[in-house]
Amino acid sequence: MERNYCTYKEIFKKETFPLAYIDMEMLDANVKILTERANRGTIRIASKSVRSIEILKYLFRKSNKFKGIMSFTALESLFLVKQGFDDILLGYPCVDKNLISQIADVILKNKTIVLMVDKIEHVALINAVGKEKKVQLPICIDLDCSSDFGPIHFGVWRSSITNNQQLQKLLNSIKKSHFVKLDGLMGYEAQIAGLGDNVKGDTIKNLMIKILKNRSISKIRKRRTAAINLIKKNGFDLRFINGGGTGSIKETLEEKEITEITIGSGFYNPHLFDNYRDFQLNPSAGFAIQIVRNPKENYYTCHGGGYIASGSIDKLKAPKIDLLEGARFVANEGCGEVQTPIVYKGKEHLKIGDPVFLRHAKAGELCERFNEIYRIRNHKIIDKVTTYRGDGFAFL
Repeated sequence: MERNYCTYKEIFKKETFPLAYIDMEMLDANVKILTERANRGTIRIASKSVRSIEILKYLFRKSNKFKGIMSFTALESLFLVKQGFDDILLGYPCVDKNLISQIADVILKNKTIVLMVDKIEHVALINAVGKEKKVQLPICIDLDCSSDFGPIHFGVWRSSITNNQQLQKLLNSIKKSHFVKLDGLMGYEAQIAGLGDNVKGDTIKNLMIKILKNRSISKIRKRRTAAINLIKKNGFDLRFINGGGTGSIKETLEEKEITEITIGSGFYNPHLFDNYRDFQLNPSAGFAIQIVRNPKENYYTCHGGGYIASGSIDKLKAPKIDLLEGARFVANEGCGEVQTPIVYKGKEHLKIGDPVFLRHAKAGELCERFNEIYRIRNHKIIDKVTTYRGDGFAFL
């Protein structure tokens, strides 16, 4: 499908704004690119980057390479099981005994939700619940994959397992805990998978990130291999070894021990994922706001629009204007809670009532702003599907 302003304007000419949409042709193209890049192993879908049951179901129908989900909260994991999904890896530790107990009830019904651990305290809590429920609960160890270069911490503050000495202590705890079962190992190299190295106008920073990425990849491989060998030495047989993300598919799968990779953001391809040297995806998801004022020539003020992404605060976390070449935000206002003025002097003759299309900086967070997403294909709206918000849930 040709992507231009007039085409999208025509598609949504009878709709109420603001609205969010997914171009299914673009989504299909992204699925093809991602599954081809992940040329071995299976792909676990990161649900936080999708946040729509119908879109998740659609993705699983598209390829048999998709096996299992990485969820982002315990409540979401339980919700996903109720919706018919299975093999859920909870990507973050849960320390709520009540929620772990509910997960145990699900496991007693022969469903799989794997709990994440990196501390002895995590193991002890899960084991205590398993003992109460008389069921062995599957767990996954989260291995730290960040790298320190002098004063620079390249990565995220996530797992406490940074070396094999710490890992051995955790393994000793697991051995003594008869109501947990070590099911997998995960290592998320956030600084490789989620950090762009081709940002316009940041040549020096891009070069530094590329250098740090290359050095970090070498460290990650050594650390992960050592961890896997130690786990095997302790007599554990892992069902899966998980790694990576959209931005590190190639690098992660070069490690032969990896059995699956997690992918999420690449399906919608928010604008932060435009900034990678090694691959290009299609902008399948976006949103539209409506011009309601024209306070000055070439100034168009839209209603709403302030959907800023999480993370460290910088300009890249703001939405990006799409399909209007040369359009820009007004520096003093940016993307506002109730209004977003843009400056545009291009070929499109904008007027009050027209839409302005934007792309979110991140993937699933867009769905927290809308109850429904329009699905379009072949220049037409095919239907609307609910987001988690539309289903009545806001998990984080």
